Amino acid sequence: MKKRILAFCSALLLGLTVLSGCQSTPAEESSTSSAAPTETAEATATPEATAEPTEAPNAEPANVNLLTGLPTLTEEAAGKRPVAVMINNVEAALPQYGISAADVIFEIPVEYDLTRLMALYGDYTQVPDVCSVRSCRYYYPILAVGFDAVYVHWGMDETIARETVTRLDIDRVDALEASYGLLGRDQARLDSGYALEHTGMFYGGKLPEALENNGIRTDLDEAHQGAAFNFVPQGENAAPQGDAAGSVRVDFGGNYSTFTYDAETATYLKNYKDSPHMDSASGEQLAFENVIVLETDISVRDAAIGLKNVNWQGGASYHGYYISEGAVQPITWSKADEYSPLKFFGEDGEEVQINRGKTYIAMTYPGNCTISES
Repeated sequence: MKKRILAFCSALLLGLTVLSGCQSTPAEESSTSSAAPTETAEATATPEATAEPTEAPNAEPANVNLLTGLPTLTEEAAGKRPVAVMINNVEAALPQYGISAADVIFEIPVEYDLTRLMALYGDYTQVPDVCSVRSCRYYYPILAVGFDAVYVHWGMDETIARETVTRLDIDRVDALEASYGLLGRDQARLDSGYALEHTGMFYGGKLPEALENNGIRTDLDEAHQGAAFNFVPQGENAAPQGDAAGSVRVDFGGNYSTFTYDAETATYLKNYKDSPHMDSASGEQLAFENVIVLETDISVRDAAIGLKNVNWQGGASYHGYYISEGAVQPITWSKADEYSPLKFFGEDGEEVQINRGKTYIAMTYPGNCTISES
């Protein structure tokens, strides 16, 4: 009997030992598995090694200026609206000032085929004092809302321009309505003999505080938070695929602008007619990485005072030129609706990439642009 009990206890002890051994096996296998390097273990470790976020190739910096594609914005201006200022462009108003700081300049005919400029500034905290400010023509605010810009002007024609700004519901700074203390007369110009209409001055340095104090939206709306143009990737430059373009002349009828390519700076230096177009405050000649000429329909709408109709929408049959890096490329252009940006297309129908930097855009009559090699 004692032998049976002893045998039973021995068997029980052996069974417990075996059971204990079976229970320890997974832990041992796990320890062995994690200790022994295998392809699976290495693959699992790879994401951990690269888990720290890295900037994607060609990612846009947070401080990129949406009008130039260059990382030049102040921290306060990131994600904020640009500003568009109407500029007097007759000879009696020259020289203007504050315009060499503009990132984009439009030039379009007005009455008597003279021209008016619209200067756009991508950083609303760095707009200089600008002179001389002039009145609105209806096609300019339509272009401005394509950038979600705050629009600055001194009055307007009270026919179609009034109806246009009302319909667009565009945020405006107007010396004759709500100027927010941002517009006045340049007394030095008055003292030196400039006519009153050539002395309108915009106090750019006061803009951020004035917008905030008067509840004017400064954040870009959702539809305009991307680049204004289809820029080449960061760090790249590309000449248009076409003929050499050393000099350019854009005629408007009563005025013309000429450009000469400066290979050293890779910019086109602008002339007012045949004289350097200067900024009297900075002492700089206007210079642009890109010159874009858009041919469109322009006609007289009001014969008594010469106000114009300008086709701002374009389309597949509307031609133009993209000029940069000493070369020119034929394009077509369009603007889908009032709030959409301008788009430029190559002969293949694909959207053209333009170089980063400052851009001059002219709208003029078909056939009024002359481009030569030198």
